[in-house]
Amino acid sequence: MSTKPVLAYNDAEKGTLDARSPQIADLARNDKKAADIDVFPVQSLKKDAPVTPSDVAKPPPAPAKPAKQSVPKWVLWIIWYNSYRRFFTVVFTVNFIGIGFAIAGKWPYAAQYPGALVVGNLNVAVLVRNEIFGRCLYLFVNTFFAKWTPLWFRLGCTSTLQHLGGIHSGCAISGVAWIVLMVVHQFKTKYMFNDSILAFGVITAVMLFVTICAGLPWVRNTHHNVFERNHRFFGWTSLCMTWVYTIVTNAYNTADGKFDHVGEHVVRQQAFWYTVGMSTFIVLPWICTRHAKVDIELPSPKVAVLRFERGMQQGLLARISRSAVKEYHAFGIISEGTHAKYHYLICGVQGDFTKSLVNDPPRRIWTRELKFAGVSNTSTLYKRGIRICTGTGLGAALSTCIQSPYWYLIWIGSDQEKTFGPTISGLIHRHIGPERLLLWDSKIRGGRPPTMKILKEVYEYWQAEVVFITSNYVGNFEIQHGCKEAGIPAFGTLWDF
Repeated sequence: MSTKPVLAYNDAEKGTLDARSPQIADLARNDKKAADIDVFPVQSLKKDAPVTPSDVAKPPPAPAKPAKQSVPKWVLWIIWYNSYRRFFTVVFTVNFIGIGFAIAGKWPYAAQYPGALVVGNLNVAVLVRNEIFGRCLYLFVNTFFAKWTPLWFRLGCTSTLQHLGGIHSGCAISGVAWIVLMVVHQFKTKYMFNDSILAFGVITAVMLFVTICAGLPWVRNTHHNVFERNHRFFGWTSLCMTWVYTIVTNAYNTADGKFDHVGEHVVRQQAFWYTVGMSTFIVLPWICTRHAKVDIELPSPKVAVLRFERGMQQGLLARISRSAVKEYHAFGIISEGTHAKYHYLICGVQGDFTKSLVNDPPRRIWTRELKFAGVSNTSTLYKRGIRICTGTGLGAALSTCIQSPYWYLIWIGSDQEKTFGPTISGLIHRHIGPERLLLWDSKIRGGRPPTMKILKEVYEYWQAEVVFITSNYVGNFEIQHGCKEAGIPAFGTLWDF
Protein backbone atom coordinates (compact mmCIF):
# COMPACT_ATOMS: atom_id res chain seq x y z
CA MET A 1 0.00 0.00 0.00
CA SER A 2 1.40 3.39 -0.95
CA THR A 3 2.16 5.83 1.84
CA LYS A 4 0.25 8.84 0.55
CA PRO A 5 -3.26 7.35 0.33
CA VAL A 6 -2.85 5.70 3.76
CA LEU A 7 -1.98 9.01 5.35
CA ALA A 8 -4.94 10.55 3.59
CA TYR A 9 -7.23 8.35 5.65
CA ASN A 10 -5.23 7.72 8.83
CA ASP A 11 -4.32 11.32 9.50
CA ALA A 12 -5.98 12.71 12.65
CA GLU A 13 -7.74 15.29 10.52
CA LYS A 14 -9.08 12.69 8.11
CA GLY A 15 -10.35 9.74 10.01
CA THR A 16 -10.70 7.03 12.56
CA LEU A 17 -12.66 3.85 12.61
CA ASP A 18 -13.88 0.73 14.20
CA ALA A 19 -16.05 -1.45 11.89
CA ARG A 20 -19.46 -2.81 12.65
CA SER A 21 -22.14 -4.01 10.24
CA PRO A 22 -23.88 -7.37 9.83
CA GLN A 23 -23.90 -6.86 6.07
CA ILE A 24 -20.17 -6.13 5.69
CA ALA A 25 -17.31 -7.92 7.50
CA ASP A 26 -17.54 -6.59 11.11
CA LEU A 27 -15.25 -5.62 13.93
CA ALA A 28 -15.63 -4.43 17.49
CA ARG A 29 -13.57 -4.22 20.62
CA ASN A 30 -15.00 -5.42 23.91
CA ASP A 31 -12.78 -3.42 26.22
CA LYS A 32 -13.84 0.21 25.95
CA LYS A 33 -11.73 2.80 27.73
CA ALA A 34 -12.92 6.19 28.83
CA ALA A 35 -10.86 9.02 27.37
CA ASP A 36 -9.45 11.74 29.55
CA ILE A 37 -11.73 14.74 29.67
CA ASP A 38 -10.06 18.09 30.30
CA VAL A 39 -12.98 20.46 30.68
CA PHE A 40 -16.38 18.82 30.95
CA PRO A 41 -17.08 15.32 32.28
CA VAL A 42 -18.83 12.65 30.22
CA GLN A 43 -19.78 9.08 30.89
CA SER A 44 -17.67 6.37 29.36
CA LEU A 45 -18.97 4.56 26.31
CA LYS A 46 -18.85 1.32 28.25
CA LYS A 47 -21.51 2.57 30.64
CA ASP A 48 -23.61 4.44 28.11
CA ALA A 49 -23.71 1.87 25.35
CA PRO A 50 -22.34 -1.59 26.13
CA VAL A 51 -21.24 -3.50 23.09
CA THR A 52 -21.31 -7.27 23.00
CA PRO A 53 -19.04 -9.15 20.62
CA SER A 54 -21.31 -12.14 20.16
CA ASP A 55 -22.17 -11.41 16.55
CA VAL A 56 -19.11 -9.44 15.61
CA ALA A 57 -16.44 -10.98 13.41
CA LYS A 58 -12.74 -10.90 14.18
CA PRO A 59 -10.60 -8.40 12.31
CA PRO A 60 -9.87 -9.74 8.85
CA PRO A 61 -6.38 -9.49 7.40
CA ALA A 62 -5.34 -6.25 5.78
CA PRO A 63 -6.92 -5.88 2.35
CA ALA A 64 -4.69 -6.36 -0.64
CA LYS A 65 -3.31 -3.26 -2.26
CA PRO A 66 -5.88 -2.15 -4.85
CA ALA A 67 -4.68 -1.77 -8.38
CA LYS A 68 -4.52 1.85 -9.37
CA GLN A 69 -7.14 2.56 -12.00
CA SER A 70 -7.27 5.56 -14.26
CA VAL A 71 -10.44 7.63 -14.11
CA PRO A 72 -12.26 7.88 -17.45
CA LYS A 73 -11.99 11.31 -19.02
CA TRP A 74 -15.75 11.69 -19.29
CA VAL A 75 -16.01 11.22 -15.50
CA LEU A 76 -13.31 13.82 -14.90
CA TRP A 77 -15.10 16.25 -17.18
CA ILE A 78 -18.58 15.77 -15.70
CA ILE A 79 -17.35 16.26 -12.15
CA TRP A 80 -15.08 19.17 -13.04
CA TYR A 81 -17.75 21.01 -15.02
CA ASN A 82 -20.28 20.83 -12.22
CA SER A 83 -23.18 23.13 -11.38
CA TYR A 84 -20.80 25.68 -9.83
CA ARG A 85 -18.96 26.16 -13.10
CA ARG A 86 -22.15 25.99 -15.13
CA PHE A 87 -23.69 28.77 -13.04
CA PHE A 88 -20.51 30.77 -13.37
CA THR A 89 -20.45 30.25 -17.15
CA VAL A 90 -24.04 31.44 -17.61
CA VAL A 91 -23.67 34.52 -15.38
CA PHE A 92 -20.28 35.45 -16.83
CA THR A 93 -21.39 34.92 -20.45
CA VAL A 94 -24.61 36.93 -20.12
CA ASN A 95 -22.82 39.83 -18.46
CA PHE A 96 -19.97 39.95 -20.95
CA ILE A 97 -22.39 39.81 -23.87
CA GLY A 98 -24.03 42.84 -22.26
CA ILE A 99 -20.63 44.53 -21.87
CA GLY A 100 -19.99 43.88 -25.56
CA PHE A 101 -23.27 45.53 -26.54
CA ALA A 102 -22.50 48.44 -24.20
CA ILE A 103 -19.06 48.98 -25.75
CA ALA A 104 -20.61 48.84 -29.23
CA GLY A 105 -23.22 51.42 -28.20
CA LYS A 106 -26.08 48.98 -28.87
CA TRP A 107 -27.55 48.94 -25.36
CA PRO A 108 -28.96 52.34 -24.25
CA TYR A 109 -29.80 51.09 -20.75
CA ALA A 110 -26.13 50.31 -20.03
CA ALA A 111 -25.16 53.81 -21.12
CA GLN A 112 -27.85 55.45 -18.98
CA TYR A 113 -27.61 53.26 -15.84
CA PRO A 114 -24.09 51.81 -15.65
CA GLY A 115 -24.06 52.04 -11.85
CA ALA A 116 -27.17 49.87 -11.62
CA LEU A 117 -25.42 47.09 -13.54
CA VAL A 118 -22.38 47.35 -11.27
CA VAL A 119 -24.24 47.32 -7.97
CA GLY A 120 -26.94 44.96 -9.23
CA ASN A 121 -24.34 42.26 -9.87
CA LEU A 122 -22.65 42.88 -6.53
CA ASN A 123 -26.07 42.76 -4.85
CA VAL A 124 -26.76 39.26 -6.19
CA ALA A 125 -23.21 38.13 -5.34
CA VAL A 126 -23.74 39.09 -1.70
CA LEU A 127 -27.31 37.77 -1.56
CA VAL A 128 -26.50 34.17 -2.52
CA ARG A 129 -23.85 34.06 0.25
CA ASN A 130 -26.24 35.41 2.87
CA GLU A 131 -27.01 32.86 5.63
CA ILE A 132 -30.62 33.97 6.01
CA PHE A 133 -31.31 33.76 2.27
CA GLY A 134 -29.61 30.36 2.16
CA ARG A 135 -31.64 28.99 5.06
CA CYS A 136 -34.85 30.22 3.41
CA LEU A 137 -33.93 28.48 0.15
CA TYR A 138 -33.13 25.21 1.92
CA LEU A 139 -36.34 25.44 3.95
CA PHE A 140 -38.45 26.04 0.83
CA VAL A 141 -36.90 23.16 -1.11
CA ASN A 142 -36.98 20.71 1.82
CA THR A 143 -40.58 21.60 2.64
CA PHE A 144 -42.16 21.36 -0.78
CA PHE A 145 -40.07 18.84 -2.73
CA ALA A 146 -39.10 16.17 -0.20
CA LYS A 147 -39.42 12.52 -1.29
CA TRP A 148 -42.43 12.79 -3.64
CA THR A 149 -40.75 14.51 -6.59
CA PRO A 150 -38.71 12.55 -9.16
CA LEU A 151 -35.20 11.64 -8.01
CA TRP A 152 -33.54 13.59 -10.83
CA PHE A 153 -35.35 16.72 -9.67
CA ARG A 154 -34.30 16.29 -6.05
CA LEU A 155 -30.71 15.65 -7.10
CA GLY A 156 -30.90 18.83 -9.14
CA CYS A 157 -32.17 20.76 -6.11
CA THR A 158 -29.25 19.55 -4.00
CA SER A 159 -26.75 20.35 -6.73
CA THR A 160 -28.18 23.84 -7.20
CA LEU A 161 -28.15 24.67 -3.51
CA GLN A 162 -24.64 23.31 -3.03
CA HIS A 163 -23.18 25.26 -5.95
CA LEU A 164 -24.74 28.71 -5.51
CA GLY A 165 -21.17 29.93 -5.14
CA GLY A 166 -20.96 29.87 -8.94
CA ILE A 167 -23.50 32.69 -9.05
CA HIS A 168 -21.62 34.51 -6.28
CA SER A 169 -18.27 34.47 -8.09
CA GLY A 170 -19.82 35.07 -11.52
CA CYS A 171 -21.72 38.15 -10.38
CA ALA A 172 -18.77 39.49 -8.36
CA ILE A 173 -16.39 39.31 -11.32
CA SER A 174 -19.04 40.74 -13.64
CA GLY A 175 -19.67 43.63 -11.22
CA VAL A 176 -15.96 44.49 -11.27
CA ALA A 177 -15.95 44.29 -15.08
CA TRP A 178 -18.90 46.69 -15.26
CA ILE A 179 -17.31 49.21 -12.89
CA VAL A 180 -14.06 49.09 -14.88
CA LEU A 181 -16.06 49.84 -18.03
CA MET A 182 -17.88 52.65 -16.21
CA VAL A 183 -14.66 54.23 -14.91
CA VAL A 184 -12.94 53.93 -18.30
CA HIS A 185 -15.90 55.65 -19.94
CA GLN A 186 -15.76 58.45 -17.37
CA PHE A 187 -12.05 58.96 -17.98
CA LYS A 188 -12.65 59.11 -21.73
CA THR A 189 -15.11 61.93 -21.10
CA LYS A 190 -13.39 63.30 -18.00
CA TYR A 191 -14.12 66.87 -19.01
CA MET A 192 -17.71 66.12 -18.00
CA PHE A 193 -16.92 64.80 -14.50
CA ASN A 194 -15.50 66.18 -11.30
CA ASP A 195 -12.07 64.83 -10.32
CA SER A 196 -13.50 63.41 -7.08
CA ILE A 197 -15.85 61.17 -9.07
CA LEU A 198 -12.94 59.79 -11.10
CA ALA A 199 -10.87 59.24 -7.96
CA PHE A 200 -13.63 57.41 -6.07
CA GLY A 201 -14.33 55.32 -9.16
CA VAL A 202 -10.71 54.12 -9.29
CA ILE A 203 -10.57 53.48 -5.53
CA THR A 204 -13.82 51.49 -5.59
CA ALA A 205 -12.67 49.40 -8.56
CA VAL A 206 -9.32 48.65 -6.90
CA MET A 207 -10.97 47.68 -3.58
CA LEU A 208 -13.35 45.32 -5.36
CA PHE A 209 -10.51 43.79 -7.36
CA VAL A 210 -8.45 43.13 -4.21
CA THR A 211 -11.54 41.61 -2.53
CA ILE A 212 -11.92 39.18 -5.42
CA CYS A 213 -8.21 38.29 -5.43
CA ALA A 214 -8.39 37.50 -1.69
CA GLY A 215 -11.15 34.98 -2.45
CA LEU A 216 -9.29 33.04 -5.13
CA PRO A 217 -9.17 29.26 -4.49
CA TRP A 218 -5.45 28.95 -3.76
CA VAL A 219 -5.65 31.84 -1.29
CA ARG A 220 -8.80 30.52 0.37
CA ASN A 221 -7.60 26.94 0.70
CA THR A 222 -3.93 27.46 1.56
CA HIS A 223 -4.00 30.76 3.46
CA HIS A 224 -7.36 30.76 5.19
CA ASN A 225 -6.64 33.63 7.58
CA VAL A 226 -5.34 35.79 4.75
CA PHE A 227 -8.53 35.08 2.82
CA GLU A 228 -10.81 35.77 5.76
CA ARG A 229 -9.23 39.06 6.81
CA ASN A 230 -8.63 40.54 3.39
CA HIS A 231 -11.84 39.35 1.76
CA ARG A 232 -13.84 40.70 4.70
CA PHE A 233 -12.11 44.02 5.39
CA PHE A 234 -11.50 44.93 1.77
CA GLY A 235 -15.10 43.88 1.14
CA TRP A 236 -16.34 46.26 3.82
CA THR A 237 -14.11 49.01 2.43
CA SER A 238 -15.55 48.29 -1.03
CA LEU A 239 -19.06 48.68 0.38
CA CYS A 240 -18.21 52.08 1.87
CA MET A 241 -16.56 53.20 -1.37
CA THR A 242 -19.55 51.95 -3.36
CA TRP A 243 -21.82 54.13 -1.23
CA VAL A 244 -19.62 57.17 -1.79
CA TYR A 245 -19.20 56.50 -5.50
CA THR A 246 -22.93 55.90 -6.00
CA ILE A 247 -23.89 59.10 -4.21
CA VAL A 248 -21.35 61.43 -5.81
CA THR A 249 -21.98 60.00 -9.29
CA ASN A 250 -25.73 60.49 -9.06
CA ALA A 251 -25.52 63.82 -7.23
CA TYR A 252 -23.29 65.38 -9.88
CA ASN A 253 -25.02 67.33 -12.62
CA THR A 254 -22.94 67.13 -15.81
CA ALA A 255 -24.96 69.98 -17.32
CA ASP A 256 -23.76 72.64 -14.88
CA GLY A 257 -20.79 70.86 -13.28
CA LYS A 258 -22.23 71.02 -9.75
CA PHE A 259 -23.35 68.51 -7.09
CA ASP A 260 -26.94 69.77 -7.09
CA HIS A 261 -28.75 66.48 -7.79
CA VAL A 262 -29.18 65.66 -4.13
CA GLY A 263 -31.88 64.23 -1.87
CA GLU A 264 -34.83 62.89 -3.83
CA HIS A 265 -32.92 62.55 -7.11
CA VAL A 266 -30.27 60.30 -5.57
CA VAL A 267 -32.81 58.20 -3.67
CA ARG A 268 -34.79 57.56 -6.85
CA GLN A 269 -31.83 55.97 -8.63
CA GLN A 270 -31.69 52.20 -9.10
CA ALA A 271 -28.05 52.04 -7.98
CA PHE A 272 -28.98 53.62 -4.63
CA TRP A 273 -31.51 50.90 -3.77
CA TYR A 274 -29.23 48.13 -5.00
CA THR A 275 -26.61 49.47 -2.61
CA VAL A 276 -29.17 49.55 0.22
CA GLY A 277 -29.99 45.90 -0.49
CA MET A 278 -26.33 44.89 -0.61
CA SER A 279 -25.65 46.67 2.69
CA THR A 280 -28.61 44.93 4.32
CA PHE A 281 -27.50 41.49 3.17
CA ILE A 282 -23.98 42.11 4.52
CA VAL A 283 -25.06 43.51 7.89
CA LEU A 284 -27.88 41.08 8.80
CA PRO A 285 -25.74 37.99 9.60
CA TRP A 286 -23.53 40.06 11.90
CA ILE A 287 -26.52 41.03 14.00
CA CYS A 288 -26.69 37.36 15.03
CA THR A 289 -23.08 37.26 16.29
CA ARG A 290 -22.75 36.32 19.97
CA HIS A 291 -19.96 35.70 22.48
CA ALA A 292 -21.25 32.28 23.48
CA LYS A 293 -20.32 30.01 26.37
CA VAL A 294 -18.41 26.90 25.30
CA ASP A 295 -17.13 23.79 27.06
CA ILE A 296 -14.24 21.92 25.50
CA GLU A 297 -13.45 18.22 25.76
CA LEU A 298 -9.91 17.17 24.82
CA PRO A 299 -10.04 13.40 24.28
CA SER A 300 -6.64 13.48 22.56
CA PRO A 301 -4.03 16.01 21.45
CA LYS A 302 -5.41 15.69 17.92
CA VAL A 303 -9.04 16.71 18.49
CA ALA A 304 -11.05 19.26 20.44
CA VAL A 305 -14.77 18.64 20.92
CA LEU A 306 -16.65 21.89 21.55
CA ARG A 307 -19.98 21.77 23.35
CA PHE A 308 -22.53 24.58 23.05
CA GLU A 309 -25.97 24.92 24.59
CA ARG A 310 -29.07 24.42 22.41
CA GLY A 311 -30.03 21.61 20.06
CA MET A 312 -29.94 21.95 16.29
CA GLN A 313 -31.55 20.45 13.24
CA GLN A 314 -29.31 18.32 11.05
CA GLY A 315 -27.22 19.58 8.17
CA LEU A 316 -26.05 22.89 9.67
CA LEU A 317 -22.57 24.36 10.07
CA ALA A 318 -21.26 26.86 12.60
CA ARG A 319 -18.69 29.61 12.21
CA ILE A 320 -16.57 30.30 15.27
CA SER A 321 -13.76 32.71 16.10
CA ARG A 322 -11.79 34.09 19.02
CA SER A 323 -12.40 37.56 17.60
CA ALA A 324 -15.72 39.22 16.83
CA VAL A 325 -14.73 40.41 13.37
CA LYS A 326 -11.58 38.57 12.27
CA GLU A 327 -11.25 35.13 10.73
CA TYR A 328 -14.14 32.68 11.25
CA HIS A 329 -13.78 28.91 10.86
CA ALA A 330 -16.63 26.65 9.77
CA PHE A 331 -17.35 23.25 11.38
CA GLY A 332 -20.18 20.77 11.01
CA ILE A 333 -22.67 20.66 13.88
CA ILE A 334 -23.47 17.42 15.71
CA SER A 335 -26.77 17.38 17.57
CA GLU A 336 -29.45 14.90 18.58
CA GLY A 337 -32.15 17.32 17.40
CA THR A 338 -33.76 20.66 18.16
CA HIS A 339 -34.97 19.23 21.48
CA ALA A 340 -31.45 18.42 22.66
CA LYS A 341 -29.65 20.34 25.38
CA TYR A 342 -26.35 20.62 23.51
CA HIS A 343 -24.74 20.60 20.12
CA TYR A 344 -21.11 19.75 19.38
CA LEU A 345 -18.33 20.69 16.96
CA ILE A 346 -15.39 18.40 16.16
CA CYS A 347 -12.26 20.50 15.58
CA GLY A 348 -9.27 18.57 14.29
CA VAL A 349 -5.98 20.15 15.32
CA GLN A 350 -4.13 21.34 12.24
CA GLY A 351 -3.86 25.15 12.10
CA ASP A 352 -3.11 27.92 14.59
CA PHE A 353 -6.76 28.40 15.50
CA THR A 354 -7.52 24.75 16.28
CA LYS A 355 -4.18 24.32 18.08
CA SER A 356 -5.15 27.20 20.36
CA LEU A 357 -8.36 25.38 21.30
CA VAL A 358 -6.19 22.60 22.77
CA ASN A 359 -3.35 24.69 24.20
CA ASP A 360 -5.53 27.48 25.58
CA PRO A 361 -9.20 26.34 25.72
CA PRO A 362 -11.52 29.37 25.84
CA ARG A 363 -14.56 29.59 28.07
CA ARG A 364 -16.38 31.80 25.56
CA ILE A 365 -16.04 32.03 21.81
CA TRP A 366 -17.60 34.18 19.09
CA THR A 367 -20.18 32.48 16.90
CA ARG A 368 -23.26 33.32 14.89
CA GLU A 369 -26.49 32.14 16.44
CA LEU A 370 -27.95 31.80 12.96
CA LYS A 371 -26.19 28.76 11.48
CA PHE A 372 -25.79 28.27 7.76
CA ALA A 373 -27.04 25.23 5.89
CA GLY A 374 -24.75 22.70 4.23
CA VAL A 375 -25.46 20.07 1.61
CA SER A 376 -26.50 17.57 4.32
CA ASN A 377 -29.51 19.75 5.06
CA THR A 378 -31.09 18.43 1.85
CA SER A 379 -30.96 14.86 3.20
CA THR A 380 -34.67 15.20 4.02
CA LEU A 381 -35.35 15.25 0.27
CA TYR A 382 -34.39 11.59 -0.03
CA LYS A 383 -36.07 8.39 1.10
CA ARG A 384 -32.80 6.66 1.99
CA GLY A 385 -29.17 7.70 1.74
CA ILE A 386 -25.57 7.00 2.76
CA ARG A 387 -23.29 9.38 4.64
CA ILE A 388 -19.63 8.43 4.14
CA CYS A 389 -16.92 10.44 5.86
CA THR A 390 -13.34 10.32 7.10
CA GLY A 391 -11.94 11.66 10.36
CA THR A 392 -13.28 14.99 11.51
CA GLY A 393 -15.64 14.93 8.52
CA LEU A 394 -17.91 13.09 10.95
CA GLY A 395 -18.83 16.51 12.33
CA ALA A 396 -20.73 17.37 9.16
CA ALA A 397 -22.24 13.88 8.76
CA LEU A 398 -23.29 12.54 12.14
CA SER A 399 -26.39 14.67 12.79
CA THR A 400 -28.03 13.44 9.61
CA CYS A 401 -27.66 9.81 10.69
CA ILE A 402 -28.63 10.50 14.30
CA GLN A 403 -31.80 12.40 13.40
CA SER A 404 -32.98 10.16 10.55
CA PRO A 405 -33.29 6.34 10.67
CA TYR A 406 -33.11 6.26 6.87
CA TRP A 407 -29.46 7.25 6.60
CA TYR A 408 -26.51 4.81 6.76
CA LEU A 409 -23.19 5.95 8.27
CA ILE A 410 -19.78 4.84 6.98
CA TRP A 411 -16.88 6.37 8.92
CA ILE A 412 -13.26 5.66 7.97
CA GLY A 413 -10.18 6.44 10.04
CA SER A 414 -7.84 5.33 12.79
CA ASP A 415 -8.26 4.62 16.51
CA GLN A 416 -11.69 6.22 16.72
CA GLU A 417 -12.59 6.10 20.39
CA LYS A 418 -9.16 7.08 21.67
CA THR A 419 -8.91 10.00 19.25
CA PHE A 420 -12.46 11.35 19.45
CA GLY A 421 -13.47 10.30 22.95
CA PRO A 422 -16.56 8.75 24.53
CA THR A 423 -18.84 11.73 23.89
CA ILE A 424 -18.76 11.26 20.12
CA SER A 425 -18.63 7.46 20.37
CA GLY A 426 -21.59 7.51 22.75
CA LEU A 427 -23.68 9.59 20.35
CA ILE A 428 -22.96 7.10 17.58
CA HIS A 429 -23.76 3.95 19.51
CA ARG A 430 -26.81 5.32 21.31
CA HIS A 431 -28.54 6.55 18.17
CA ILE A 432 -27.30 4.50 15.21
CA GLY A 433 -28.03 0.79 15.18
CA PRO A 434 -25.56 -1.77 13.79
CA GLU A 435 -27.85 -2.35 10.81
CA ARG A 436 -26.94 1.09 9.46
CA LEU A 437 -23.43 1.64 10.75
CA LEU A 438 -20.02 0.70 9.39
CA LEU A 439 -16.91 1.95 11.17
CA TRP A 440 -13.53 1.09 9.68
CA ASP A 441 -10.49 1.34 11.95
CA SER A 442 -7.53 1.45 9.60
CA LYS A 443 -5.13 1.00 12.53
CA ILE A 444 -6.65 -2.36 13.45
CA ARG A 445 -7.43 -3.36 9.87
CA GLY A 446 -3.90 -2.61 8.75
CA GLY A 447 -4.75 0.04 6.20
CA ARG A 448 -7.44 1.81 4.28
CA PRO A 449 -10.56 -0.06 3.15
CA PRO A 450 -11.62 -1.02 -0.36
CA THR A 451 -13.86 2.04 -0.20
CA MET A 452 -15.78 1.70 -3.45
CA LYS A 453 -16.38 -2.03 -2.95
CA ILE A 454 -17.89 -1.34 0.47
CA LEU A 455 -19.86 1.64 -0.78
CA LYS A 456 -21.37 -0.29 -3.69
CA GLU A 457 -22.43 -3.15 -1.40
CA VAL A 458 -23.97 -0.80 1.14
CA TYR A 459 -25.67 1.17 -1.63
CA GLU A 460 -27.38 -1.98 -2.91
CA TYR A 461 -28.20 -3.34 0.54
CA TRP A 462 -29.57 -0.05 1.86
CA GLN A 463 -31.43 0.76 -1.38
CA ALA A 464 -30.08 4.27 -1.13
CA GLU A 465 -30.95 7.11 -3.49
CA VAL A 466 -27.88 9.25 -2.89
CA VAL A 467 -24.45 9.35 -1.23
CA PHE A 468 -23.06 12.37 0.63
CA ILE A 469 -19.26 12.47 1.05
CA THR A 470 -17.22 14.46 3.58
CA SER A 471 -13.50 13.84 3.27
CA ASN A 472 -10.20 15.48 2.45
CA TYR A 473 -9.28 16.33 -1.12
CA VAL A 474 -7.78 12.91 -1.95
CA GLY A 475 -10.59 10.91 -0.35
CA ASN A 476 -13.29 13.08 -1.90
CA PHE A 477 -11.70 12.78 -5.34
CA GLU A 478 -11.50 8.99 -5.21
CA ILE A 479 -14.98 8.38 -3.83
CA GLN A 480 -16.79 10.94 -5.94
CA HIS A 481 -15.17 9.77 -9.16
CA GLY A 482 -15.80 6.15 -8.23
CA CYS A 483 -19.47 6.88 -7.60
CA LYS A 484 -19.86 8.73 -10.88
CA GLU A 485 -18.28 5.85 -12.80
CA ALA A 486 -20.54 3.35 -10.99
CA GLY A 487 -23.67 5.42 -11.65
CA ILE A 488 -24.24 6.25 -7.98
CA PRO A 489 -25.57 9.78 -7.35
CA ALA A 490 -23.08 11.45 -5.00
CA PHE A 491 -22.23 14.87 -3.65
CA GLY A 492 -18.78 15.52 -2.23
CA THR A 493 -17.00 18.12 -0.16
CA LEU A 494 -16.96 21.40 -2.05
CA TRP A 495 -13.97 23.70 -2.19
CA ASP A 496 -14.97 27.04 -3.70
CA PHE A 497 -13.34 27.21 -7.08
